[in-house]
Amino acid sequence: MNRLLSTTLVAGALLAGGFVVGCDETVSKTSETKVKDDGTVVKKEQKVTENADGSVTKTESKKVDRPGDNDTTIKVDVDKK
Repeated sequence: MNRLLSTTLVAGALLAGGFVVGCDETVSKTSETKVKDDGTVVKKEQKVTENADGSVTKTESKKVDRPGDNDTTIKVDVDKK
């Protein structure tokens, strides 16, 4: 009986935590990708979320990938004996 009661209390606390904290709702999300002549890729993202307390948060991000920035050469020597 004690095990059932404690399991029920823990499950209820976890379930109630989601209702108390609330969730952020995504109002809008836009993503734009451009590739320039030199191979540079520019990604822009905008996201607007409404928080549980009613406030609105706008997040903007921009990522630029240039060719040659992440190019690496790996040389592996294998000794066959």
